This record gives sequence, structure tokens and C-alpha cells, in this order.
Amino acid sequence: MIKNRRFTAFSLSFLDIMACGFGAVTLLFLILRHSVVEEVQPDPRLSAEVEMLKEDVSEAEEERSDLLNSIEELELQLVTTQGLSTRYLTEVEEVEESIQSDPEERIAMLRRQVEELERETADMEEVEFGDKVRQFLGDGNRQYLTGLVLGGERVMILVDGSASMLADTVVNAVRRRNMEPERRVESPKWQWTVRTVEWLLAQLPPSSRFQVYIFNSQPVPAVEGSEGEWLDAADSLQLEEAVEGLKAFAPDGGTSLENALTMLKDFTEKPDNLFLLTDGLPTQGKSPPGSAMVSGEERRRNFLSAVGQLPAGVPVNTILFPMEGDPEAAALFWQFAMATNGAFISPSRDWP
Repeated sequence: MIKNRRFTAFSLSFLDIMACGFGAVTLLFLILRHSVVEEVQPDPRLSAEVEMLKEDVSEAEEERSDLLNSIEELELQLVTTQGLSTRYLTEVEEVEESIQSDPEERIAMLRRQVEELERETADMEEVEFGDKVRQFLGDGNRQYLTGLVLGGERVMILVDGSASMLADTVVNAVRRRNMEPERRVESPKWQWTVRTVEWLLAQLPPSSRFQVYIFNSQPVPAVEGSEGEWLDAADSLQLEEAVEGLKAFAPDGGTSLENALTMLKDFTEKPDNLFLLTDGLPTQGKSPPGSAMVSGEERRRNFLSAVGQLPAGVPVNTILFPMEGDPEAAALFWQFAMATNGAFISPSRDWP
């Protein structure tokens, strides 16, 4: 007899289906990746472009700051200009009011100004003797009483540039003569001579003309290229060129006063005042002597021959610097000065 089967909801077939479904879900869970972080590799081109954009932004910010500063400066200038404009307008209004209030007083003030300008112009045109064209201050700003006639329309300054102008003794002069030109220029006696010429130039009237010649065996102008020409004393540039030319000259050679005075004939207008700066009688005439030693009698003859070359009517002011072994020099140059209505001085070492 067949037994009756009990009916149940969980049969074997159902369980198989459920197991298969669970297995499928588990398999899907294992297949699919969870919490996976994908690493993104940056693009080099994009990175470079980003850096360029950052730089552009930085430059733009700097330009913005500069513009803001410029705007502040312009605003400040604008305020300042407005203030100045207001002040100028106020001053103009005050001037206009003063003119309108009292025009006669304004006219009188202008007349006084014109008269003052006319007086100043007249003072400049009528330059008195002794006005300075070049400043020179001695020790203590002293005034000098020399007896020298410092005026003249054409003033010639003859400066002895021989080797004897390097020192007061023959031995020291020979020793310095063998030095380099740069050392010879620095000799105290030559520097003393240069200062004396500077003082003479400072005493020239502005209306005069002048010339500075340096002579040893031959005369040469202190201003290169000015042979036979008179220079303008009112021209400060020509005065400085003469002084600089004298400072750059290195004394050397013998002394030919005859050639120096003969040179005066090259000028179409003779000088009306002559200054001679030397330290003794000339050692040669027109040409060098036959021997190295020159006697006192030969120097005396050279001097007398040179005096004969001086144009008539030219006063000679001699400034005699010290030099040993020439006892006749002072007497002969003093007689020369008296005969030409000039002057003679032998300066102290602190002059000028």
C-alpha cells in the first residue's frame, strides 16, 4: 500500500535553486573589485601650461601693484599742482590788485630798477685801473706794495725758463737739470716763478691784452699757437691756458735774453708794459757760447747786446729771483729799469 507523501515547501529542487543563486551572487561579489583607487598619471603638457598660467597671474598681480602705486603718485601730484595753481592765482590777483590800487608807485619802482641797472652797466663799462681779471690770494690775503706799474693796453710777460730757474745754487740747478721733466716742474724756485706770473695776471685790467713768453735759448709762447698775437685779458680761458702752459714747462738750457727781446718785433703792435722774470744775466747771445763755462764779462756783454734789441718806449719791470755767482745782475737790471721808466724788485721767498 502506497504511503501518503507529506507536502513541504522546501523540497530538494528548491534548495538546489537557492544554492545555485547564492553561489552566483558569491561569484559576482568575488569577480567585482571593491574600493579600488585608480592612479591617474599627470599629463606633462598640462602641467607646463598650468605653471605658465601661474606665472602670468603673478606678473599680473605685480603690474596691478605698480599701477596702483602710479595712481597714488599721480593723485599726489594732482593735489600738489592744484595747490600751487591756487597759490599762483592768489599771487597774481594780489599783484593785479596792487597795480590797480597804486599804479604810480609801481611805475616809480620800475624806474628805480632801471636806474640801478643803468648804474651797474656804467660801472662795468668804465673799468677802473686795478680791477682783477683773475683772483690770486697770497698768504693771509695780503696787499703788496711793489712799485710795479701794472697797467697797460698790451702787457708782455717774459719768463726765464733756463736751467738756472730750478734752484738758487749752481750745484742744485745742475742736479735738478738732470732729472725727469716731471721732477723739474716741481722745483720750488720754478713754482715760485709760476705763482708770481699768476699774481701779475691777476692784476691786469680787463680791458687790456697780454702775452706770456717763456725763454731759454729761444722764446716760446705759454699758449701754444699764439705766436705774435695779443691775448684778451677779459677771456678767462686764455688766462688759464697761459698759466697751465707755464706750469707744464720744464726749465732747461741756457738763457738768451737777446732772442727774447728780438721776438717783440714779431708783434705788429709793440707792448706798452713789459715784465721780465729772471734770476741773472744771460749766458748766451743770439747763439750758444763756444764753451760750457761763461765768464762774468761775457754775461755782461750778452746783457748789453740784448738791451739794444728792446723797442723804444717800452718800460721794463724786472723781477729778479736769487741765484749765486752773479753779483752784477742786480745793478745792471736796476739801471735797465730806470733807463726805461720801469721798476726793479728782488722779491722775498714768501712773495707773492
